[in-house]
Amino acid sequence: DGVEANALPDARWGTALLAAGFALSVLSQTLVLGLVPLAGQLMAPTAKLVTAPYIAMLIGAAAATFPASFLLDAFGRRAAFALGASTGVAGGFVMAWALVANAFAPFCLGAFWLGIAQGFSLFYRHEAALGAGGQGRAMAIGIVFGAGALAGLAGPALAAAAQAFFPESLFVGAALAAALTQVAVLALAVVSAGRAPVVARPLGEARRAPAPTDWRAFAAPTFIAAVAWFAMTAQMVATPSAMAACGIPVGSVLNAVAWHVIAMYAPAFAAGAVAKLTGPRTLALAGLAVIVLARYVAAQATGYIGFTTGLILVAVGWALSTAAATMWLHREASPSRLALAAHDALLFFAAILGAAAAIAPLGAR
Repeated sequence: DGVEANALPDARWGTALLAAGFALSVLSQTLVLGLVPLAGQLMAPTAKLVTAPYIAMLIGAAAATFPASFLLDAFGRRAAFALGASTGVAGGFVMAWALVANAFAPFCLGAFWLGIAQGFSLFYRHEAALGAGGQGRAMAIGIVFGAGALAGLAGPALAAAAQAFFPESLFVGAALAAALTQVAVLALAVVSAGRAPVVARPLGEARRAPAPTDWRAFAAPTFIAAVAWFAMTAQMVATPSAMAACGIPVGSVLNAVAWHVIAMYAPAFAAGAVAKLTGPRTLALAGLAVIVLARYVAAQATGYIGFTTGLILVAVGWALSTAAATMWLHREASPSRLALAAHDALLFFAAILGAAAAIAPLGAR
């Protein structure tokens, strides 16, 4: 009918807002992604607690998945995403204060709150899929997920500007910039649609009740994505400290992290088209193969080029596996809000295990 005929422009506008919000959320995470392991190494009272801030951020993200999913269902995008961004604002400011005061526990608390914002932001890709038609879901997921690559491009410039304002501490400036970026996410959430737009259906197709979730179809993409998250997080946590141990300056470490972030999201722009040719299952497994190669390159690295190449490769593999798993999930499992929350929670749980796996080599150094 007329309402559904007007849904496609609304869906495109909604996808654009989701892409912008996700890009800003990733930018905020990028600003602290490199500093959290390094700051943890400087502030932690024992070597075993070096990765505690990073793990706190992941625990916050995992804890947010179920509330985010059900709040989106109960109150809509505007309220849910605004709440998530608000915790990110608070987390960034608390981290900045903790860095000035050299207070480790508050720094971990700020990282936890930023993690909550991260958990909410990962639902942007699910909202894009739910707001698009069956044929457009892969494209919508790719656009929103790929928009995160813009964060890698803007991250170094924003970090440099933060350093200019706070020359005595690059870390404090980056934390404050992360908080201000979450303010922009909050502003976008306020102007976004309260609900996902009505999806246009072919003429004559009746409205149907949502299909029950196929949990067997849910298991495979979730497992593959979880493996990718475990491997990527383990390498991401260990690499900044390994680079510092090799005498590589902090600015170069953050630059490598920026390239890592670009590679985490840029492949998603092409993932939808590739998945149509190969199928999401094949693409997800190809991503795991790239991660295996990345792990080998990282193990041989001794300088900036080697470490950066390893970070880029593991990010590409993670991007392909995660984007393909999301397409696979929405195409075959008919995920409910509970299933979407469980999927993302398991990914973050795998990431927590990956961060914990990086403790031993960090402690050895």
